[in-house]
Amino acid sequence: MKYYSVAEIDITDQSWVPAYIKNVTKLVEDHGGRYLARTSNVEKIEGERKASQIFLIIEWSSRDKAITFYESDEYKPYRQNRIEGAKSEFVLVAGEDIAKVAQIAD
Repeated sequence: MKYYSVAEIDITDQSWVPAYIKNVTKLVEDHGGRYLARTSNVEKIEGERKASQIFLIIEWSSRDKAITFYESDEYKPYRQNRIEGAKSEFVLVAGEDIAKVAQIAD
């Protein structure tokens, strides 16, 4: 089953961003992840919560691949810089329909 890293990020300190983008993009891809979106072009349609500056979606072939990347020693310093330089929500979403009605690609 595919899994998706989904992040909403509001940057509070820009200093970490260039190194993060340059190095983490390759780390994600080396760990089997595929960027589906990394954008500030977010159009809020519904809800009361303010839209984040950046929205990110990464596709993984499995939960294990996503967790291995997230917990890797290579990613650890970049993750810490992101945590210190931004307010963010970062979740891992299973690619499934719990109602078992929608057809979701494997």
